Amino acid sequence: MNATATSTSPHQNADEAELAKFSALAARWWDPNSEFKPLHAINPLRLDWIDGLAGGLAGKRILDIGCGGGILAESMAARGATVTGIDLAEKSLKVARLHSLESGVKVDYRHIAAEALAQAEPATYDIVVCMEMLEHVPDPASIIESCARLVRPGGKVFFSTLNRNLKSFAFAIVGAEYVLNLLPRGTHSYAKFLKPSELSGAARQVGLQITAIKGLEYNPFSDIYKLSGNTSVNYLMATERIVESAPNTAIAKVGTTP
Repeated sequence: MNATATSTSPHQNADEAELAKFSALAARWWDPNSEFKPLHAINPLRLDWIDGLAGGLAGKRILDIGCGGGILAESMAARGATVTGIDLAEKSLKVARLHSLESGVKVDYRHIAAEALAQAEPATYDIVVCMEMLEHVPDPASIIESCARLVRPGGKVFFSTLNRNLKSFAFAIVGAEYVLNLLPRGTHSYAKFLKPSELSGAARQVGLQITAIKGLEYNPFSDIYKLSGNTSVNYLMATERIVESAPNTAIAKVGTTP
């Protein structure tokens, strides 16, 4: 698989090993009992959270960055949004396109980097979502900047990722990957986790103001996920593009503090 961005991309902000990892699992994206079971389980939670904070999705133009097999993208389109999903894993996009044909839920899937699309379509989308992706790229600040460029002034950007602390290491890596086998071993790299302070700081630097933050918790005994105020492991962050502001191109690195 070609792991590079399209020819219009200013640089490659992708880890070939990460793309290969998801490509190897691509055929199982829509199996709710596969390695993607956690995504299927949390999707209604994140969908309703986005929908509520956005004042409804119907009629909105939405971009899903790092859409994978299209689980979130399709669910947003099913609520009446016009959705574009982008990813650099071509096998995942093929699965997403096939499922879209089977379900009859239309999504425009593209093999293009966020940075390239930000150059081609600035201030185009009402909503940009980037869920469970920042912890898989070499330069998350570049993705955050691209999100700010892609959303229209006054539009909303939603992120979700993993906090970086001892608890998140114990729960998200040791527990989820080695004890409970919720995810394949090696799914996450602790060094790429982002503290909420780092994500919010990078967002503010490119003209995004923080409007809400929620934690996502998992109970292994009941096998139930829920949104909560506990952001120590998984968390979601809602932001809004400041109308008067243009994204600052001089963005700092994020995720580099211990």
